[in-house]
Amino acid sequence: MTGGAGFVGSHVVDRLLARGDEVIVLDDLSTGRHDNLKSHRDNPRFEFILGSILNAELVDDAVRRADFVFHLAAAVGVNLIVERPLESLATNIRGSEVVLEKCHKYGRPVLVTSTSEIYGKNTSDTLREDDDRVLGSALKTRWSYSEAKAIEEILAYSYWREKGLPTRIVRLFNTVGPRQVGTYGMVVPRFVEAALKGKELIVHGDGRQTRCFCHVHDVVDALFLTLESPDTVGTVFNIGSQDEISIHALAERVITELGSRSAITFQAYDVAYEEGFEDMQRRVPDIGRINKFTGWQPQRDLSTIIKDVATDIASRSTR
Repeated sequence: MTGGAGFVGSHVVDRLLARGDEVIVLDDLSTGRHDNLKSHRDNPRFEFILGSILNAELVDDAVRRADFVFHLAAAVGVNLIVERPLESLATNIRGSEVVLEKCHKYGRPVLVTSTSEIYGKNTSDTLREDDDRVLGSALKTRWSYSEAKAIEEILAYSYWREKGLPTRIVRLFNTVGPRQVGTYGMVVPRFVEAALKGKELIVHGDGRQTRCFCHVHDVVDALFLTLESPDTVGTVFNIGSQDEISIHALAERVITELGSRSAITFQAYDVAYEEGFEDMQRRVPDIGRINKFTGWQPQRDLSTIIKDVATDIASRSTR
């Protein structure tokens, strides 16, 4: 598993080890954390390799010894993409190319985790997997992540079409839950941590932009259902909640749910990120395809998400 020390990846590792699998994690800890995997350090079925997916020799060795590859390694988070665009592009494009090359070399099926960023500024009522991508200028670093992940998807799809490599692609929509941190711009843990500390919740822009937040445990369920179905090979699936909420309303909800006295303030995008920064006003997934193929739909609501994130943040603050 690439990116196995990350937020989503570590939960996948938990599930794999719990069902008796042997797991090799390759992670450079650029955004992942050792603490996410600390409960498995003494597990003989778990191996951790500190390294980058840009290191072809490391990837070759890990893939050779695997039966299946979860490819979750990526440069993620708006802050990271804006601040380090070249590093992010290298990881998301060349790194994915290396992983897919090695999977093809050894004939290993691979599940590639992509993102709702693929759709860019498309504000359709619900975004379907075959909808158009609507992006801003190529000179705005905001869109480099979307471009890189699109290339990753094209590579994965082409390896299946041209070379017969069993690939599956999933697009995650605002996955949240325990172990996620707000360091790279993730809004829910950022709001929850501020509310717990009685600090201001900073809303970027006017706060009317809307998102749908899906619990990481629901997402992991979807990943395994996708993996276990032979009919999902060569196909892309949206994974996310359809419970839409504005970012301003989310801030209010966090304050209410946690009984906080924090205030809400607004910050212009130019101040939060960079001059000319563009954001998406809506992002709501159509999840009909994954439901049809696997029967999946999210089970946990926003209240559960906020509670679980708050519990996780509180537990980490006492260590």
